[in-house]
Amino acid sequence: MTILELREARNKAWQGAKAFVESKRDKDGLLSEEDAKAYADMEKKIKDYSVEIERMEQMEALENELNKPVNTPIVTKPMKADGKDKAKTGRASDEYREGMLKALRSNFKQISNVLQEGVDADGGYLVPEEYDSRLIQALEDENIMRKLATRISTSGEHKINIAATKPAAAWIEEGGALTFGDATFDQILLDAHKLHVAIKVTEELLYDNAFGLENYIIDQFGKALANAEEDAFLNGTGVGQPLGLFAETGGGTVAKTVSALTADEIINLVYALKRAYRKDASFIINDQLIAQIRTLKDNNGAYMWQPSYQFDEPDKLLGYDVHTSQFAPVDAIAFGDYSYYNIGDRGTRSFKQLTELFAGNGMLGYVAKERVDGKLILPEAVQILKITGAAKAAVTAKTASK
Repeated sequence: MTILELREARNKAWQGAKAFVESKRDKDGLLSEEDAKAYADMEKKIKDYSVEIERMEQMEALENELNKPVNTPIVTKPMKADGKDKAKTGRASDEYREGMLKALRSNFKQISNVLQEGVDADGGYLVPEEYDSRLIQALEDENIMRKLATRISTSGEHKINIAATKPAAAWIEEGGALTFGDATFDQILLDAHKLHVAIKVTEELLYDNAFGLENYIIDQFGKALANAEEDAFLNGTGVGQPLGLFAETGGGTVAKTVSALTADEIINLVYALKRAYRKDASFIINDQLIAQIRTLKDNNGAYMWQPSYQFDEPDKLLGYDVHTSQFAPVDAIAFGDYSYYNIGDRGTRSFKQLTELFAGNGMLGYVAKERVDGKLILPEAVQILKITGAAKAAVTAKTASK
């Protein structure tokens, strides 16, 4: 019998067994000893069918496997030479990266021609693309605002149009005259402010091939640039630097100023933010405020702070993520959607040697620079809770004692 015939026979046997049981039940719904024995024989036959079906399925699968060809013929056309991946060129090439490392180790005395492709207009050399991406990664790892904000690459002044006023809908009578509201627009300008960081390396380390010069420079530059950026993105004045999130003018909207930090005030801060912004909102708080906030309880006596037990996941406050920063003010808490803070990166970061500056003490200097700007394009998207009086003094005193 085939597998299909066995399945049909099993199904027929099962239907017959069910009909037999229904026809042989007594008034109490039970089978007699003789009928129960007859049903047991029927059930065994059904199970025997299942075992045989499974055996035949396994045999069929094995037969199919053994019938496969030992060698699979090639049926596609050979790949043409021009179908290969194109070699990386310019600052993305391995030659450029190796040329930069050679120049760094030789105090820029050995300059490969390939580096001429990345000469910076202000002097120095543009960093290889691999360096730049790793620097950016370092900035993102260290800088909370680069993780939360919207990043834009610009080649010049970047203008962002903002709807200042919106037309409003109005009810009118049947046949009544239409009224028109005028929509007006503002512009936010992302410029480019220059940020640089310098490091010193001893000549012994520079010429020691065992010293990981490349990783050291990227790590030192990345951390220094990230710290300076985060400070500016939070507190910058907008004059020669980005305009910070906590800036008095152009920063987030001050929802309230309080003399004491309480659980109710934090709840009020959350609901001061419009519902549309709350779905992607989070807190930014100074490290020194965290200890005070962690003692706050709701009306049920439960702590409002929800610590994270998962690596790289932020703690939560009232169900929203909390991001801490040493650069956030000790007298303010921000709550909002920080994707409305725009960071404009102008051009590419560059390296330059500081000639003769540290020659007297046997050290060599290098400087990395970038041009960047940042602005909050919708102040209502971030609400600020200001703290004055005793609460601020307590946190300030705690910070000063460390």
